[in-house]
Amino acid sequence: MRPDFSRDVYCILGLPFDAISESEAVRRVREAVVSRRRCFLSTPNLNFAIGCADDEGFRRSVLQSDLSVADGWPIVAIAKLIGAPLPERVAGSSLFDRLVDSDQRPPVKVYFFGGPPGSAGSACARLNARASGVTCVGFDEPGFGTAEEMSTPEHIDRINMSAADFVVVSLGAKKGQAWIQHNLTRITVPVISYLGAVINFAAGTVSRAPRWAQAARLEWLWRIIEEPALWRRYANDGFRLSKLLLTRVIPSVIDHWLARRGSGQARTPPSLERSGECVTLTMSGTWTASHLPELRPQLAAVSESGLPVVLNLRDADRLDSAVIGSLLLLHGWQLQAGLGWRVIDPSNRCRRSLRLAGADYLLESR
Repeated sequence: MRPDFSRDVYCILGLPFDAISESEAVRRVREAVVSRRRCFLSTPNLNFAIGCADDEGFRRSVLQSDLSVADGWPIVAIAKLIGAPLPERVAGSSLFDRLVDSDQRPPVKVYFFGGPPGSAGSACARLNARASGVTCVGFDEPGFGTAEEMSTPEHIDRINMSAADFVVVSLGAKKGQAWIQHNLTRITVPVISYLGAVINFAAGTVSRAPRWAQAARLEWLWRIIEEPALWRRYANDGFRLSKLLLTRVIPSVIDHWLARRGSGQARTPPSLERSGECVTLTMSGTWTASHLPELRPQLAAVSESGLPVVLNLRDADRLDSAVIGSLLLLHGWQLQAGLGWRVIDPSNRCRRSLRLAGADYLLESR
């Protein structure tokens, strides 16, 4: 499915994030259930972003998602610093809780895939023991192995025959995202997402932080108390975050402040030129969120062309996080469709915009 370029997305630490609230995310999921329209939901947090910086396949899974929400306060805080209007944290577990606590009928039918031994079965039984907005129609505990080994026809058939609305995957972030990507075209369930600890929370084997701890931004500490092995991950994330703040976030804040005080280089409308072998999109001058109405139709035309794209940024100046976010959607589509991607000699200012946004991988030809 081609990307929806009307999405209000912003590039934060190299990943696209939809600027939507938790209520809006729940509504989008419900709409996908009702319409049976595919919604691959990704919920990147800081650990996701750090992992994606070093793992192209992991990153590609987020680029090719239909909805990507900020499941982490650090992501939201960084967004606010650089002027990207993410309204709030949208935790995958909170989104799922909202569905469970809803009195809307019929209930959303969920299928649990993964989790520690016994957890998915317990989660299914506990969920169905009370009336709620979600009912469990099946579960699978595939054990350990690669994403491919957990993708047998029997696994996929059980999911499709369950008539579920929502597949909740819990295999670890990288493996979970890889499993979803590997099977996305084979699974007929409309909504699918890796939701980390949701199965454990639903099974009651791990307690989620109370609301006061969530509001105080202390959920990470609660998780360490519940699962002590997580301290290494959080310590590493904290160290990497410090480095990102110094090398990318603070310079981005300065750039954003300077851009608001100046007018930037004169911009000309984007142009699209087709040849027999590729399509060339030319952007010049300074590009910000206010210019997206001009750019989005051109991005859609590129995605519909079925041709490799050449992005001419030779005369481009500054690109803000909204413009880069939309370019990430196009890049993800070109990779998914097996089409080429090349950037022509971008200006130094343009290179700096992409580097500070964590999206300098866009400069790599494919």
